[in-house]
Amino acid sequence: IKKIINMKGKSLFILLGAAVMTSCSGNKGTQSTDTVNTEEIQTNTVELRGQWRLENIVFDDTTYVRPAEQTPDVRQYITFQDSTFSIQTNCNTIQGEYRISGDSISFPVSLMTEMACENMAVEDALRKILPGIATVDVQNDSVARLCGRTPSEYIMLIKATETAE
Repeated sequence: IKKIINMKGKSLFILLGAAVMTSCSGNKGTQSTDTVNTEEIQTNTVELRGQWRLENIVFDDTTYVRPAEQTPDVRQYITFQDSTFSIQTNCNTIQGEYRISGDSISFPVSLMTEMACENMAVEDALRKILPGIATVDVQNDSVARLCGRTPSEYIMLIKATETAE
Protein backbone atom coordinates (compact mmCIF):
# COMPACT_ATOMS: atom_id res chain seq x y z
CA ILE A 1 0.00 0.00 0.00
CA LYS A 2 2.85 2.37 0.83
CA LYS A 3 4.29 1.75 -2.64
CA ILE A 4 0.93 2.59 -4.32
CA ILE A 5 0.63 5.83 -2.32
CA ASN A 6 4.21 6.70 -3.27
CA MET A 7 3.41 6.05 -6.97
CA LYS A 8 0.28 8.23 -6.78
CA GLY A 9 2.28 11.00 -5.10
CA LYS A 10 4.91 10.90 -7.84
CA SER A 11 2.22 10.93 -10.54
CA LEU A 12 0.54 13.93 -8.94
CA PHE A 13 3.90 15.71 -8.74
CA ILE A 14 4.54 15.03 -12.45
CA LEU A 15 1.05 16.27 -13.40
CA LEU A 16 1.48 19.44 -11.34
CA GLY A 17 4.84 20.03 -12.99
CA ALA A 18 3.26 19.67 -16.43
CA ALA A 19 0.48 22.10 -15.49
CA VAL A 20 3.02 24.70 -14.37
CA MET A 21 4.94 24.29 -17.62
CA THR A 22 1.81 24.91 -19.73
CA SER A 23 0.40 27.77 -17.65
CA CYS A 24 0.73 31.41 -18.65
CA SER A 25 4.10 32.73 -17.68
CA GLY A 26 4.62 35.23 -20.47
CA ASN A 27 7.58 35.20 -22.79
CA LYS A 28 10.04 35.49 -19.96
CA GLY A 29 12.26 32.59 -21.05
CA THR A 30 15.53 31.90 -19.34
CA GLN A 31 18.39 34.07 -20.52
CA SER A 32 21.78 32.71 -21.36
CA THR A 33 24.96 34.28 -20.06
CA ASP A 34 25.30 36.11 -23.41
CA THR A 35 24.42 39.79 -23.31
CA VAL A 36 20.92 40.60 -24.49
CA ASN A 37 19.87 43.93 -25.96
CA THR A 38 16.97 44.71 -23.59
CA GLU A 39 15.92 47.77 -25.59
CA GLU A 40 15.33 45.56 -28.65
CA ILE A 41 13.31 43.03 -26.62
CA GLN A 42 11.03 45.72 -25.19
CA THR A 43 10.21 47.25 -28.59
CA ASN A 44 9.19 43.97 -30.26
CA THR A 45 5.41 43.93 -29.97
CA VAL A 46 3.19 40.91 -30.48
CA GLU A 47 0.94 41.18 -33.56
CA LEU A 48 -2.73 40.38 -32.88
CA ARG A 49 -4.54 42.18 -35.72
CA GLY A 50 -7.32 40.15 -37.25
CA GLN A 51 -10.05 37.84 -36.05
CA TRP A 52 -9.50 35.13 -33.41
CA ARG A 53 -11.98 32.45 -32.32
CA LEU A 54 -12.66 32.26 -28.56
CA GLU A 55 -11.55 28.72 -27.76
CA ASN A 56 -11.35 28.55 -23.97
CA ILE A 57 -11.63 30.88 -20.96
CA VAL A 58 -9.77 29.32 -18.03
CA PHE A 59 -9.77 30.39 -14.38
CA ASP A 60 -8.07 27.28 -12.94
CA ASP A 61 -7.76 23.53 -13.56
CA THR A 62 -11.45 22.92 -12.86
CA THR A 63 -13.14 26.24 -13.70
CA TYR A 64 -13.35 27.11 -17.39
CA VAL A 65 -15.79 28.02 -20.15
CA ARG A 66 -15.53 26.66 -23.69
CA PRO A 67 -17.69 28.88 -25.92
CA ALA A 68 -18.22 26.13 -28.54
CA GLU A 69 -19.68 23.87 -25.85
CA GLN A 70 -21.95 26.60 -24.46
CA THR A 71 -23.48 27.57 -27.82
CA PRO A 72 -22.26 25.12 -30.49
CA ASP A 73 -24.08 26.81 -33.39
CA VAL A 74 -22.61 30.29 -32.79
CA ARG A 75 -19.11 31.46 -33.70
CA GLN A 76 -17.73 33.57 -30.85
CA TYR A 77 -14.65 35.61 -31.62
CA ILE A 78 -12.49 38.65 -30.88
CA THR A 79 -11.28 41.03 -33.55
CA PHE A 80 -8.21 43.19 -32.96
CA GLN A 81 -7.63 46.35 -35.00
CA ASP A 82 -4.94 49.00 -34.50
CA SER A 83 -5.81 49.92 -30.90
CA THR A 84 -9.38 48.63 -30.58
CA PHE A 85 -10.97 45.25 -30.07
CA SER A 86 -14.45 43.82 -30.48
CA ILE A 87 -15.69 40.56 -28.98
CA GLN A 88 -18.79 38.90 -30.40
CA THR A 89 -20.42 36.32 -28.11
CA ASN A 90 -23.62 34.40 -28.67
CA CYS A 91 -25.76 37.52 -28.18
CA ASN A 92 -23.66 40.41 -26.85
CA THR A 93 -20.71 42.50 -27.98
CA ILE A 94 -17.80 43.76 -25.90
CA GLN A 95 -15.63 46.44 -27.45
CA GLY A 96 -13.07 48.98 -26.45
CA GLU A 97 -9.40 49.81 -26.47
CA TYR A 98 -6.42 47.60 -25.88
CA ARG A 99 -2.80 48.51 -25.31
CA ILE A 100 0.08 46.27 -26.18
CA SER A 101 3.81 46.67 -25.59
CA GLY A 102 6.15 43.74 -25.99
CA ASP A 103 4.21 40.84 -24.49
CA SER A 104 2.21 43.07 -22.09
CA ILE A 105 -1.43 43.76 -22.93
CA SER A 106 -4.24 45.59 -21.17
CA PHE A 107 -7.87 46.42 -21.88
CA PRO A 108 -8.32 49.81 -20.13
CA VAL A 109 -11.61 50.80 -21.76
CA SER A 110 -14.43 48.45 -22.69
CA LEU A 111 -18.16 48.63 -23.18
CA MET A 112 -20.59 45.73 -23.32
CA THR A 113 -24.11 45.37 -24.63
CA GLU A 114 -26.36 43.84 -22.00
CA MET A 115 -29.00 41.86 -23.82
CA ALA A 116 -30.53 39.07 -21.78
CA CYS A 117 -29.40 35.79 -23.29
CA GLU A 118 -30.49 32.24 -22.61
CA ASN A 119 -26.85 31.30 -21.89
CA MET A 120 -24.67 34.03 -20.36
CA ALA A 121 -21.68 31.82 -19.41
CA VAL A 122 -19.26 33.30 -21.96
CA GLU A 123 -20.23 36.92 -21.23
CA ASP A 124 -19.94 36.36 -17.48
CA ALA A 125 -16.52 34.71 -17.86
CA LEU A 126 -15.20 37.47 -20.12
CA ARG A 127 -16.49 40.21 -17.83
CA LYS A 128 -14.66 38.52 -14.93
CA ILE A 129 -11.32 37.70 -16.62
CA LEU A 130 -10.74 40.55 -19.11
CA PRO A 131 -9.73 43.24 -16.57
CA GLY A 132 -6.99 40.94 -15.19
CA ILE A 133 -5.36 40.06 -18.53
CA ALA A 134 -1.71 41.17 -18.40
CA THR A 135 0.36 39.39 -21.07
CA VAL A 136 -0.05 37.74 -24.44
CA ASP A 137 1.78 34.82 -26.02
CA VAL A 138 1.32 34.03 -29.73
CA GLN A 139 2.55 30.74 -31.18
CA ASN A 140 2.96 30.14 -34.92
CA ASP A 141 0.74 33.16 -35.69
CA SER A 142 -2.27 30.88 -35.11
CA VAL A 143 -2.69 30.36 -31.35
CA ALA A 144 -2.75 33.16 -28.78
CA ARG A 145 -3.00 33.06 -25.00
CA LEU A 146 -4.18 36.17 -23.21
CA CYS A 147 -2.74 35.52 -19.77
CA GLY A 148 -4.05 36.82 -16.46
CA ARG A 149 -2.01 38.06 -13.54
CA THR A 150 -2.14 34.57 -12.02
CA PRO A 151 -0.63 31.77 -14.16
CA SER A 152 -3.80 29.67 -14.12
CA GLU A 153 -6.01 32.34 -15.74
CA TYR A 154 -6.03 32.77 -19.50
CA ILE A 155 -8.10 33.11 -22.65
CA MET A 156 -7.11 30.76 -25.47
CA LEU A 157 -7.65 32.11 -28.99
CA ILE A 158 -7.30 30.40 -32.38
CA LYS A 159 -6.64 32.56 -35.47
CA ALA A 160 -9.74 32.53 -37.67
CA THR A 161 -9.17 31.09 -41.13
CA GLU A 162 -12.52 32.50 -42.28
CA THR A 163 -13.90 35.72 -40.90
CA ALA A 164 -17.38 36.06 -39.45
CA GLU A 165 -19.44 39.11 -40.25
